[in-house]
Amino acid sequence: MFRYLAVIFTVLIIGGSPYPSSAASLVMCGQRADVATKLKQNYEETPASMGITRNGDIVEVFTSKTGTFTIIMTKPDGLSCLLSEGGNWEELPKTLVGAKI
Repeated sequence: MFRYLAVIFTVLIIGGSPYPSSAASLVMCGQRADVATKLKQNYEETPASMGITRNGDIVEVFTSKTGTFTIIMTKPDGLSCLLSEGGNWEELPKTLVGAKI
């Protein structure tokens, strides 16, 4: 997993983003509150889901009604960094816990 994230950061830092008007061109890292504000203002993206890694970092997916998305990781000190961004985000149907399939 660490190698995968390292490759993403390397590509974004060296090669930039293939989407010139995307969130990747906005900010690479910053305080979580600032990043969330910029995603809301510039892309109308709001938090859609989140999880906590084994290291205590928070991974969040921000999405918009138009299908754009941004994935960030926030360290315990509040520093958030962009992991990925893109388009065509789709919500999958949710099943109830304990529901039989």
